[in-house]
Amino acid sequence: MKEEFKTLYATEDGTIYDQPQLVLLGRMGEVITPLEKEELIPLPEGASLVMLPGRVPLGLDEERQEIVPYTQDLGRELVAVGALLPQGYTRTALPAFVRRKGAPRLPLYGYAAVGILGDQIYVAAQKTDEDHHWNPKYFNGEELPCLVDRFKQEFPHNRLVKQLGHCALEYSCFTAQNLFYRRWEAGIPVSPACNARCLGCISQQPAECCPSPQERIRFVPEKREIVELALPHLELAEEAIISFGQGCEGEPSLQYPLLKEVIGEIRSKTKAGTININTNAGDAVAIKTICEAGLDSMRVSLFSARPEQYNRYHQGRYQLEEVETSLKIAGQFGVYRSLNLLVYPGVTDREEEVEALVDFLARTEIEMIQLRNLNIDPDFLQEKILPQEGELLGIPLLIEILKEEFPQLRIGNYSRPKNK
Repeated sequence: MKEEFKTLYATEDGTIYDQPQLVLLGRMGEVITPLEKEELIPLPEGASLVMLPGRVPLGLDEERQEIVPYTQDLGRELVAVGALLPQGYTRTALPAFVRRKGAPRLPLYGYAAVGILGDQIYVAAQKTDEDHHWNPKYFNGEELPCLVDRFKQEFPHNRLVKQLGHCALEYSCFTAQNLFYRRWEAGIPVSPACNARCLGCISQQPAECCPSPQERIRFVPEKREIVELALPHLELAEEAIISFGQGCEGEPSLQYPLLKEVIGEIRSKTKAGTININTNAGDAVAIKTICEAGLDSMRVSLFSARPEQYNRYHQGRYQLEEVETSLKIAGQFGVYRSLNLLVYPGVTDREEEVEALVDFLARTEIEMIQLRNLNIDPDFLQEKILPQEGELLGIPLLIEILKEEFPQLRIGNYSRPKNK
């Protein structure tokens, strides 16, 4: 007898149940489909289950072979359930649900389909990297507030310490915490402005929308404020990376004159560690200037390698062609280049998207793809982007195609120090 994964749902008080009469469904773009065993893994450590308010769970009624909404249980209104994955896992399907009329937009998280078989909860995902430095067990320790206070005492006039302390303690931002732990990748924000309006931006959303998970920095730091934090981190931290362009800022390359001075001063004093920028790369002149100063690595966010689809999501004051130029320029300077590929099942893995991505990679010859689960309300995204028309290949097949087409391309989830 075939083992069937069953649908999970929640009541309004947050209690989660399974519905044994309904087979688990997943969503890929606008396609609702049953999920096979090979598409699911046991819910990994660090994952969490969340309610999707205003969303009715969908399941497959086996007897009638119909997709049905599960709306009532003993008179209680039911809510769909999804999973949030830890770093190192890439989702392969979204939760299947129907949005109730007037339901609020979902908060900006990467929801994955989740179900149950026996006593084990499963999620639609694939492990795509090792979480050596990004397991939640390494963060939010009891000592963190004391470490933040110590930095505030050491740098009483540094506004970045206050900003990053807030991010570390209030938002549990891992790269902010790493600065205070003096280890691994530490983020230093530099830009309150941006030259794009990405649909899933985590630091700035329209007032009528869902709240942003992080509050954007409101000032441009001075060179001194950046250097006095970045320099000791690069010199003393294990596998040290300093990253400009983290969650609490806009586009760091807009501050390229400042970054040129900062990187120049740092590299005049130490060659240690990796200086990285997370960027949309929409200004090739700015990227060239930063690379000339001594940038080591660059990670470029990309929703789609198709120009019109790219524009629908990023809404930038530049074109995808400029991004490609920036990547090629960075390569000429020996900068280690990664794509921050914003993975969304049902779009990223469509035939036309995969073909465009393969062509883009062939032209730019980048070194790595970092897979990122796109944090966004699925219905909102579908309203804004182009319809999906080509064959749905699936995220696992997308990854296999990239490995076959580009054997030297590293595929994972995390930034690496240079020369590693």
